[in-house]
Amino acid sequence: MVSLQLGARLKSGPSAPADSAGDARLADLRPGMSGQVIDIDESVEPSTARRLFDLGFAPGAEVTVLRKAPLGDPVVFQIAEYEVALRKAQAVGIHVRRIA
Repeated sequence: MVSLQLGARLKSGPSAPADSAGDARLADLRPGMSGQVIDIDESVEPSTARRLFDLGFAPGAEVTVLRKAPLGDPVVFQIAEYEVALRKAQAVGIHVRRIA
């Protein structure tokens, strides 16, 4: 199923820009902020995009920033019922819509 979603994403063309109102990159959110995953950027390697999908970073999923390491990298996110730590370089490739 994930392969089908990734294939559809690649065929659908470029994703929507993250600069419209309320849209951001996951790396831009601060601790305590939440967002809903919109898409994974085309620049993310397919194997990394697949792994992010497997971890739950699929369109529609709600993600909350829990905490950042003292130097800001990695960042711990809550997605579904578990916590995932991602490097800033990985989080920058995930487009989200901020949730108030």
